[in-house]
Amino acid sequence: MEANKNFSGIWKSNEHTVDIDLSLIIFADDGTDVVYCPALDISGYGLNEKEAIDSFKISLGEFFLYTFHKKTFISELKRLGWTINKNSTMIPPTMSKMLEENKNFSNIFNNYPFRKINEQFSLPA
Repeated sequence: MEANKNFSGIWKSNEHTVDIDLSLIIFADDGTDVVYCPALDISGYGLNEKEAIDSFKISLGEFFLYTFHKKTFISELKRLGWTINKNSTMIPPTMSKMLEENKNFSNIFNNYPFRKINEQFSLPA
């Protein structure tokens, strides 16, 4: 799987929104549905998939608000293994690299039945 197919985003500063496409892993853990984004190491959970996705959206929004406010967005992406090109293109680590370096993702991949979906989010920033 190519890295640039896992994530894409558009920052619209004058409209104050972030449009983002993310690959999400959905699985069940002790009767709770979990939505996990390995590229950002963010999750949400609920009694069903809709609740888990709604919870994930809140976590994702908080990630953006916090990192933009603290001016740590780029450094956080780099910490998570992202590559930032000269033209500010942000490329997530490959799935294979995340499996090697991300213990949460590796645990999910190896121990839970899961499915992967791609989802687009528009967040106020």
